[in-house]
Amino acid sequence: MKKMNRIVVLACMLISVQPLHAQDPSFSQFFSTPLNINPALTANINADWRVISNFRDQWIGPASPYVTGTVSYDRKIFQNKIPNVVDEGNIIGVGGMVMFDHAFSGIVKSTYASLHLSYNLKLSESGENTHRFEAGFGATYGHRRIDFSSVNFEEQFTGFGFNTNLPTGETALSNSKPYLSVSAGLVYSYRTENSNFDIGVAGYHLNKPMQTFLKDENQYLAMRKVAHANFETYINPRLVFNTNGIYQFQDQAKYISFGGALGYFLGDYETLITAGAWYWSENAVIPYVGLAFKSFQFGLSYDLTTSKLNQAAKTPNTWEFSLIHRGSSKPGKIIPCPWK
Repeated sequence: MKKMNRIVVLACMLISVQPLHAQDPSFSQFFSTPLNINPALTANINADWRVISNFRDQWIGPASPYVTGTVSYDRKIFQNKIPNVVDEGNIIGVGGMVMFDHAFSGIVKSTYASLHLSYNLKLSESGENTHRFEAGFGATYGHRRIDFSSVNFEEQFTGFGFNTNLPTGETALSNSKPYLSVSAGLVYSYRTENSNFDIGVAGYHLNKPMQTFLKDENQYLAMRKVAHANFETYINPRLVFNTNGIYQFQDQAKYISFGGALGYFLGDYETLITAGAWYWSENAVIPYVGLAFKSFQFGLSYDLTTSKLNQAAKTPNTWEFSLIHRGSSKPGKIIPCPWK
């Protein structure tokens, strides 16, 4: 018992202070977390504003679960208010996101709050074909801490259990200081009457903010580099095809995820059902189902683990949910891609 608690503490400390292995939270439904992928995707939507909520519950087998959640809001501003910024023309966007990430049953807790600003420039337009270029910037306030009251130390063992009121015997227990991180990104978009294509790159933690529990200036948060692409098209008036992929690299942690889905409009085109699958390199195959009704869109995915973790005594289970609500002064047909 005391050995297990000691191992948990050491694992938490190692995860928290080793920059070579630290990484930002990631989602299987990356396409439903645009502000966590590229600040240039802020207000890149088929609406006036958008609210997104994500929740990920991950059980990795021999360890305790990781739980991550976000709420974000982004919108277009100054439409028809200032020169050269008109509806369907150049667009200024603002947004914000709050995220929490709990590991080891909440022993390691991280919170993030970010603000984003973007400018979407119409490069050219010919009939229904439009080329756009968007630049975005973001600032994130982050804080990671360890709940030392939730763990026991060898020195607190009395022979009949652990007394958390006793000294831990550790002299360097402290929480890291909050940090401010800077991000930036670019997106190119090409839209026709029946299809849309986006490709973009982004960088997070451009200023490499210090994140340490040991007051070590060499312990900093590594830059996260992102490249992504997305394409959707109407196969016929009721059937829609969507495919996208992402590549992320942060220090020695990197992954590629790609996949696609088919959507089918029911009845009067106000309801869209979607099914598809994505592949997370060396990690999981991810079936996805979605339902959109008017301005609301819901997504559910489950990670089918393909890594060695699927050989653990308890089968890993990871569920993820997303909920999107869009608002517009001129409601139109549902756009099946969550990024829009």
